[in-house]
Amino acid sequence: MVKIEVVDIEKPDGAEVVIGQGNFSIFTVDDLARALLTAVPGIKFGIAMNEAKPQLTRYTGNDEELEKFAAKNAVKIGAGHVFVIMMKDAFPINVLNTVKNHPAVAMVYGASENPFQVIVAETDLGRSVLGVVDGKAANKIETDEQKAERRELVEKIGYKID
Repeated sequence: MVKIEVVDIEKPDGAEVVIGQGNFSIFTVDDLARALLTAVPGIKFGIAMNEAKPQLTRYTGNDEELEKFAAKNAVKIGAGHVFVIMMKDAFPINVLNTVKNHPAVAMVYGASENPFQVIVAETDLGRSVLGVVDGKAANKIETDEQKAERRELVEKIGYKID
């Protein structure tokens, strides 16, 4: 029998979240913390990772509020070896390659500042992440005017498209 649950991710205003899965939680949580510190000077973060044995959530970071949110959400997800990073003063684009390239990280499910949900399956053995819901569904195609506004904003922050 499989039970499916939707876990709403709670985060403070303006916080970005990265959720993924790895291995060997006992050191990976600290390794990822060091990696975040070197990826973005001035980043504020909390990271938590569920350990399958002894069935606890390990956590660390440099911001107590973000640590608490990361740990609380990791426990709610409940799947073994899943990690939750809560961060401010950085965007996922600043840290994703660093996180994904860690040898103990198997995958990243999603990363966003949007409202975020994790779809979890539960069996007799435990829990598993099936996927994530990142924000609201798109319901229309951008207009030429909206496309021009997007390109203008992207160029303003330093990314030239053509």
